[in-house]
Amino acid sequence: MQRRIRQVLNALRQQGCAGHAKAATMGGFCDLDLLILKATAPDDLPLPERYVHQFLKIFSISPVVSFQTFFHSFTRRFEKTRCWRVALKCLLLLHRLLRTVPQDSLFRAELLWVRSNGLLSLYPCHFRDNSSSSSSSSSSSSSSSSSSSSSLNFTNFIRSYAQLLDEAIDFFSMDDKASEDGISSSEELQIQSLSEKMKEIGRVLEVLPQLQCLIDRVMDCRPAASASRSSLVKATMKHILRDSFTSYSTFQRDIVVVMDSLFELPYRSCIAAFDIYKKAAVQAAQLCEFYDWCKARGFCGSYEYPYIDRIPHLHIRALENVLHGMWQMTDSSSSNISSLGSPSPASSPSCLSEDDGDKEMVRTREIMVSTQWKKFEEDDDDEVRPLLQLDVSNLSWEALLEASIVVSHDPPDSLFCNSNGYRDRIKDSGEGTKLMDGRRMQIFNPFHHPQKHD
Repeated sequence: MQRRIRQVLNALRQQGCAGHAKAATMGGFCDLDLLILKATAPDDLPLPERYVHQFLKIFSISPVVSFQTFFHSFTRRFEKTRCWRVALKCLLLLHRLLRTVPQDSLFRAELLWVRSNGLLSLYPCHFRDNSSSSSSSSSSSSSSSSSSSSSLNFTNFIRSYAQLLDEAIDFFSMDDKASEDGISSSEELQIQSLSEKMKEIGRVLEVLPQLQCLIDRVMDCRPAASASRSSLVKATMKHILRDSFTSYSTFQRDIVVVMDSLFELPYRSCIAAFDIYKKAAVQAAQLCEFYDWCKARGFCGSYEYPYIDRIPHLHIRALENVLHGMWQMTDSSSSNISSLGSPSPASSPSCLSEDDGDKEMVRTREIMVSTQWKKFEEDDDDEVRPLLQLDVSNLSWEALLEASIVVSHDPPDSLFCNSNGYRDRIKDSGEGTKLMDGRRMQIFNPFHHPQKHD
């Protein structure tokens, strides 16, 4: 009974605030606080676009004062409400403003300041819904459990959506910083010099994991049971999905540039790129299943969904074998040079003592260290033999894949557990970098679609 009274009082308060804001706005008095109350009314109607335009108009007139007033009112409205409709409209309003404000606006900087000072908590989000009630007025146990389940579904959706916006704010701040530093697009990377291109790809490698986190948060926003049937939730999912389409297209474009330059990257960057590519293979399958689920519920038109490029596990295994063999040979060569250049503790004069009762016997072993280089007998065939035996006349990614599977009968569990070694480039002081035996490694990139020339 007390729960029902609390729900009725909460609904009356929300309706009263919205009615007061509507009357004040019609009377010609425009206030950000009243405008937020009117935009986040506790009804099932979607957020009207006119409120977004009104906020943008006010922000353009007095940016600094309006930003502070808006976030003060927004934080108070979102933190105090226990109605899922009001909380969802608050988050949707923030989502729409983040997407429509100009890039050079102070809106995002003010939002970061509010969040860093603890005035607004999107993650972790402490919202809990108390407004959901079952359609039946009886106080039976089945009605009570249904109401509790519905309230939990809306609460989980609100918290997942808030976490998504929190990740988006971090990504926007990183994107703004990259724009200030002058990061080029993927098309401009192809016409830069090698040093500048490696520097830009290094920055792209910092952005790609953020895009993958955004896509993961989008998949976490899957509404369950009663929440998926709400018209307000369906309208919100359309905005979430359309932004995910943009995020996936950006990721798809940038990963092509990184994978095309994979063997030109430093060791750490190469491993980081492989980890991103490996996660993309798992994430593509999950994203494809999530988009199919959304299509079945009509959240967006079927023509709006992008094509998801699946990455087979065999390609990941082949690339892992190639990288492991290439870097293992590089590490072994470096260790051999370092061991020959500097004497080891075993090669220096040392004293070994043994205590046998009262007798102490000291044995001194001296080793003559020569300063002249000496050539040792090694198996040259194993060193120059490539990791994958291919026919140069018929080199394709299918042949590379087949040869890698034949070579590695025992597939490695990680990048550093295979014993095969390969060094596809040798450094010559006079001629620079040359390819060994004329072979050039090619890795299949499913994201790359070659352009057709007329």
